[in-house]
Amino acid sequence: MHAPPHSSGADARRPWSALVLLAVAQFMVVLDITVVNVALPSIGQDLGIAGADLQWVVTIYVLLTGGLLLLGGRIADVLARRAVFLAGLSLFTAASLASGLAGSGTMLIAARAAQGIGAALLTPAALSIVTSYYTGAQRAKALGAWSAIGSAGAAVGVVLGGMLTTWLSWEWIFLVNVPIGVGAALLALRVLPAMPAGAGARALDVPGALLVVTGLVVLVYAIDGAPDHGWGSARTLALGALALALLAAFARFEARTRAPLVPPAIWRVRSLIAGAAVLLGVTGILVGTFFLNSLYLQGVNGASALETGLGFLPLALAIGMAAHFASAVMPRVGSRVLVAAGLVLTAAGALGLAAAPDRAAYAGDILPGLLAIGFGTGLVFPGVSVTAMSRIEPHQAGLAAGLLSTAHELGAALGVAVLAAVAAIGDVAGAAGIAAGYEDGFVAAGAIALVLAAIAVAAVPSVRPEGAAQAMAH
Repeated sequence: MHAPPHSSGADARRPWSALVLLAVAQFMVVLDITVVNVALPSIGQDLGIAGADLQWVVTIYVLLTGGLLLLGGRIADVLARRAVFLAGLSLFTAASLASGLAGSGTMLIAARAAQGIGAALLTPAALSIVTSYYTGAQRAKALGAWSAIGSAGAAVGVVLGGMLTTWLSWEWIFLVNVPIGVGAALLALRVLPAMPAGAGARALDVPGALLVVTGLVVLVYAIDGAPDHGWGSARTLALGALALALLAAFARFEARTRAPLVPPAIWRVRSLIAGAAVLLGVTGILVGTFFLNSLYLQGVNGASALETGLGFLPLALAIGMAAHFASAVMPRVGSRVLVAAGLVLTAAGALGLAAAPDRAAYAGDILPGLLAIGFGTGLVFPGVSVTAMSRIEPHQAGLAAGLLSTAHELGAALGVAVLAAVAAIGDVAGAAGIAAGYEDGFVAAGAIALVLAAIAVAAVPSVRPEGAAQAMAH
């Protein structure tokens, strides 16, 4: 099997088959964030995972994906990109099979961790192939299609998760990846270009990546156990101190190493760092909303997994509609106004859900809050993306985009961990406990959104792009 030959012409057209293959693989990665949320109650009941630990099925995947994403990008630069893509795809596919066959919560969480590592290799390698293989107008079209994958994955994930769980079983939300992954790996050898390793690539910062991932895992573990052991308990405080020590060691190591994951100069770009902080927080609220409502709709309202997935569809569509609107009006109103307004709207939606009665009606009590959160976050995403990239030099664009993607994934992990801990749902089957935790969780989400709105007003620069702005992929 041979890869398509490179053409020497600068404007040579490349076949779109490579983009389609890479997009399918990336679609699986994005899908596996939201597709799992709808199946959580069924997973918890079948494998005996308590409510306090159930969030790890979501958290460990996005935590390792986000924590290792920059290292994965560096590996794709140092080694042959197609080989790194195939390694990531193979690990992701094998871990999907292990997830579907898992007989215990521990096995499932371990398999999900392996999925996250595979995704951290697959995603940056795939994107680097897209950006280097296509040129000119083709590259612009390819990146536009790539950006659309995230929104489509979120919308399809909630419905597909409900369909598979209701009509087959929760195992199939993972097993469906296996034939797709195997087929994509076989086709990759024929379709993808065999690109050599990047010239002049720097050393890999493996110790730095291990420090930051270990610190984040310990932090989430401390938050996860706080409702049971107490926020001021010796266990929580000791784990929190250990997590901070590991993250501080990461910062010191990064300052001294010759090949840091993130060069120190990038941390001084205020627009990027403020944008990444807001993106981290708002993603946490959004993914936490999926998590809490999956438990509530099925555990309290008695909805099926499919009904729950369809219930999330208006939220996913609202994000896309609001993002399109924000991109169109940003040149006139500026990014800061959109970000702040979106966060206030998100806070209003979260507090509206917190005020819902214990047995809330979907149409009258839950849907308005979901729509407000969807429209709010849809305004924030393009505003934050444009602002964060506004003062980035062309040679820093890939690194900055990687930093934003990392903030997005880590936000999903920390958001679920924090809101699950505040909700303190100890028994997935207990309707009263879920309802009480639901209220507490969304009060916290509303408070976080208001704090982020204040940060946006104070620290996020206002940018008015000359043309319609594009939201980043999620």
